Amino acid sequence: MKLLIDDAHIEEIRSLYAYYPVDGVTTNPTILSKCGKDPYIVLQEIRDFIGAEGELHVQAVSRIAEDMVEEAHHITSILGKNTCVKIPSVKEGYKAMQILKKEGYRITATAIYSPAQAFLAAKCGVDYVAPYVNRIDNLGYDGIATVKEIQDMLTANHFETGILAASFKNTRQVMSLVTYGITAATLSPDVFKAMNNNQSVESAVEAFISDFESLRGKGKTMLY
Repeated sequence: MKLLIDDAHIEEIRSLYAYYPVDGVTTNPTILSKCGKDPYIVLQEIRDFIGAEGELHVQAVSRIAEDMVEEAHHITSILGKNTCVKIPSVKEGYKAMQILKKEGYRITATAIYSPAQAFLAAKCGVDYVAPYVNRIDNLGYDGIATVKEIQDMLTANHFETGILAASFKNTRQVMSLVTYGITAATLSPDVFKAMNNNQSVESAVEAFISDFESLRGKGKTMLY
């Protein structure tokens, strides 16, 4: 399963890449707006850091299919053909998805709230469908169950489309989908860091170090 960062602040991205096995970065218009800079400056910084082969997801914001297609052409001309263009799963979006897939672009169908949306997007041949786990919960439904239903639907119909699950509020949601074998999940920096936030582990490591230092002296390690 791939693990991506759902953020556009380059320092956060650099920090997480330095310590954890990260597979890429996802962005959306809201995330980009929080950086307060020209979106292409922000995105180019990310692309330069993760490299040409790194997985980067960037969303088109037009309302009309033909304009979405034009945006996709522009996005990839600047950030590389390997960039996954996020297209919203609405009527005009499905039209754009089909056009872009015929042209060989990588597409992520975003704003997925139901298995029906995911089915239509998969029929368009997209690379990923991106269901919003916690937002589905906030509507009174079960986000985890919805994603699992989408995974079952994709498997039963032999689609090559993968799931890129988004909108997590805690690590329990993440691990529920990891164990189910979805393709990818994208996490905010806070949720990403919480994957390794366990005071019991920290206490155990400190006890090991203290015990060793009592044997060999303060600051000593196995390098002596």
